[in-house]
Amino acid sequence: MKYLGLLITILLLFSCSTAQLVDTWKNPDTTIFESSKVLIVGMTPNMEARSQFEKQLKVEYQARGIQAFMSIDIFEPDFTLDKKSEVEIKRVESILIANDFDAILVTKIAGVEDKLNFLKTYGNIENTRKRFRDDYYMNQEIYFNHDYYEKYKIYHAESSLYCLCPSKDRELIWKGYIDITDPRSIDKTINDYTYLLMDVLEEQQLINPKSNIE
Repeated sequence: MKYLGLLITILLLFSCSTAQLVDTWKNPDTTIFESSKVLIVGMTPNMEARSQFEKQLKVEYQARGIQAFMSIDIFEPDFTLDKKSEVEIKRVESILIANDFDAILVTKIAGVEDKLNFLKTYGNIENTRKRFRDDYYMNQEIYFNHDYYEKYKIYHAESSLYCLCPSKDRELIWKGYIDITDPRSIDKTINDYTYLLMDVLEEQQLINPKSNIE
């Protein structure tokens, strides 16, 4: 019973998550990737969310024995105020390599999708209304209740892990697509996203599990 209770708790935690993995891609030439110093980049104009997101990922990386730095601390304050040329970005890469960085993890919102949700739950086929008056009576709020449908948004996020390899071009190691559904709390959204991202990177053998470090 003890383990059953634990299992139910875990399932409830995952079912309440705002983040859901949609798809991943891993470089077929990469089996295991071991980084020692990573730069974390959250691409968003929301400075509060960027700082909190990068900080939480930094903590997760450090808990796995990896040096991690936030772009908000590395880039100059005016770095994101205007568009940079490829030459300028390449110069940043060279500086990072000269300072022993071997990986960059970049996360951004790739798109936003508006959704409508029925406030009433769907019934199964056996419970389908048998008579017109029952069906009409139970659903007539569609005409006058503006809250009958609930609007919400799905944010399509993308995280990419790049190797800063001095001997070759800045190679893409892994990319993951994660949907964030109806985020209402920055804290919860960042927690959900971070934990899911770390779990996937561990599973893909692109980061050490915490248990291997402790």
